[in-house]
Amino acid sequence: MDGPVLLLIAFVGAWVLFFLSSSIRPSWYFNSFFLLGCIFMTLGAIAIVLYQIAAPLGLIFVGMIVLLIFLVPAILIYNGILMLKREGRSLANLLSMAVGIGIGIGEIATLAILITNGDHELTKLFLITSLSVIYFSIIFLAFMFYSLYILHIPRRHRFDFIIIHGSGLINGSTVPPLLASRIDKAIQVYNRSRKRAILIPSGGQGSNETVPEGEAMHDYLIDKGIPEDHIIIENQSTTTYENLLYSKTIIEDRNPKAKVALVTSNYHVYRVLSYARDLRMKCAGIGAKVAWYYWPSALIREFIAIYSKPNKLIKLLAGWLAIVAIILTAN
Repeated sequence: MDGPVLLLIAFVGAWVLFFLSSSIRPSWYFNSFFLLGCIFMTLGAIAIVLYQIAAPLGLIFVGMIVLLIFLVPAILIYNGILMLKREGRSLANLLSMAVGIGIGIGEIATLAILITNGDHELTKLFLITSLSVIYFSIIFLAFMFYSLYILHIPRRHRFDFIIIHGSGLINGSTVPPLLASRIDKAIQVYNRSRKRAILIPSGGQGSNETVPEGEAMHDYLIDKGIPEDHIIIENQSTTTYENLLYSKTIIEDRNPKAKVALVTSNYHVYRVLSYARDLRMKCAGIGAKVAWYYWPSALIREFIAIYSKPNKLIKLLAGWLAIVAIILTAN
């Protein structure tokens, strides 16, 4: 069996294994790295095929990927400026700009290594900066691609319970557009379930809110024509994890074998499902669309939240410290 055939088998096999893994355990942490590996393999295969057809085609393809990588800082900085203009000044809205600047510094460090051919008194600092940015970028890419993929995993269309994840209210009591998009998406899922599902608007009362988020969502649902007896309010939770924990209690008291959907914003689905896995909840994650400019900063926040969990934070920092140690001890 010749090389190209073996590569084809490996290529197809990797994707088949990934699809099986993601369908059996959609919230499994390592699926994200599995997917990223498959994507890298696919890009490499495309580059090889194009190069064999005509060398310039392969080189142009690789060049476009490199150009895109170097454009990432500018794109993120522009997104940060847009966030400040449209969403107001806050630390959260500066995230994409800060990450863009960080990646830009890493790219400058990489160019410095190439220009000086590694022969500079600051080479180790350049290496640490460059490889640190590459390391965290790869992990974020894995998270980003899987967050997109998980939105398209095939799922059933009929559910017994639909949990709607809350978010902050405007002026303490009004449902904002972000939350309205989640509720509207939940209503779509409810209608596809032949209007038999129970909707659980989940969210407690924040310090700057006059009513619990769950109650504000309840009123929104009533205004949209949802029957009162198809709504159960969960109004004690203050975090995403508690949304699930308290909603799980409501569901298990009524139907332990219920088919459950979790409805939230599209950037939030991966984290919600990871918490559901921690709570041993079998459910489907369904994402509502958000404005395109909002997505990068929101996804960065989700990444930080996911990797703030002690087990993941330890692994993340251990990998980074290993890279730094190797560079510092190298001759």
